[in-house]
Amino acid sequence: MAGSSGYLDAASTEPPHPAARAALLDALDSAWADPARLYGTARGTRILLDRARARVAGVLGVRPDEVSFTSSGTQAVHLGVLGSLRARRRVGSHLVASAVEHSSVLHAAELHERDGGEVTLVGVDRAGRVDPAEFAAALRPDTALACLQSANHEVGTLQPVAEVAGHCRAARVPLFTDAAQSLGRADVPAGWSLLAGSAHKWGGPAGVGVLVIRKGTRWRSPLPDDEREARRVPGFENVPGAVAAAAALEARRVDMAADAARLSALVERIRAEVPRTVPDVEVVGDPVRRLPHLVTFSCLYVEGEALLTELDRLGFAVSSGSSCTADTLRPSHVLEAMGVLTHGNVRVSLPRDVEAGDVERFLSVLPGTVARLRGDLGVTSR
Repeated sequence: MAGSSGYLDAASTEPPHPAARAALLDALDSAWADPARLYGTARGTRILLDRARARVAGVLGVRPDEVSFTSSGTQAVHLGVLGSLRARRRVGSHLVASAVEHSSVLHAAELHERDGGEVTLVGVDRAGRVDPAEFAAALRPDTALACLQSANHEVGTLQPVAEVAGHCRAARVPLFTDAAQSLGRADVPAGWSLLAGSAHKWGGPAGVGVLVIRKGTRWRSPLPDDEREARRVPGFENVPGAVAAAAALEARRVDMAADAARLSALVERIRAEVPRTVPDVEVVGDPVRRLPHLVTFSCLYVEGEALLTELDRLGFAVSSGSSCTADTLRPSHVLEAMGVLTHGNVRVSLPRDVEAGDVERFLSVLPGTVARLRGDLGVTSR
């Protein structure tokens, strides 16, 4: 369904950008050799890899030697979090993170806790936003690392990264920022020490992540030594993937402002129309300080899985709750932390090429779909 008019799950993965597809096909022919070798074909591959690194660095406003390519956004998160904690063990073993971080961050925190570390999770308000003062209060002299996402992956709320970064800087604590949902869609505020991203979220290929470690940030790999990617990421580099990821990120950056305005208007349409046409529904997330392409709402008296299945039958691909726990019955940890309705949750995230007609079709079938499912349960909406 990717690329079709009913695909409304870009927060899970954005359909491939044409720039990524063209760059990938070209690089498959020209960048297949081992970039660590010295012969001509290998040197050509190394040049393309370094050029991709520089292009990503240019978009992010960092130095090329601060950028490493990983095998996924999840690997970038794990390396960033665990590597920073390992390098700062003399400072302490305390980790601070928001309660609504992506599961990859929380799983790294759980591993750290099992290994004897201490974790403090900072709560959020009903919009899913961290209070910078509350986050600052959680920092301690033995805090080795703080983690705050740039924007929430389930409800789209932008986090106060700049304010929290200021508090972390004053406490001499590095800040790790998971920017997977923001890159290519919105600028990430400055002040972070480590950052992770995932190429398939911005229209690049799957299997490519980005880890940025700013100069002066202490970091040590939590994995066995390997000579690849400046000893930060083990394994043979996916050079064609890195080239395609850089091409897509550059292309998205060029169109970012125009895309954001257009998609934000469509999201506003959804935010206004859903509660008007569907009874007993709650639209969640910050209505203003949010990503431009994402909106989440919850429908009382409807199971999220049943609603997604019915929408899929009608030709619409959306997600429910946490996309990383869609195969479990556990409610979303994000929605629980926000204290909002978790029943019948739907996340709509618009790809860059979505049309207004696609959104209108979705809005036209949603009320009847919810009503039918409630009727099957014997529920009559108010």
